[in-house]
Amino acid sequence: MSVFGLVLFLFIGGMAFWLLVFLMGFAVPYWVTLGALEKLRPKRILEDEEE
Repeated sequence: MSVFGLVLFLFIGGMAFWLLVFLMGFAVPYWVTLGALEKLRPKRILEDEEE
């Protein structure tokens, strides 16, 4: 039973590690880039009035 607990601990720890690798390597930079581009994009005030 002790081996099962150790394997389960390593499995959950490994899943958490790879989730953090994914978040820090792809998801967070993607989110920050989209946010920065949204802030830098010029506002289109007149578009809504023309439609």
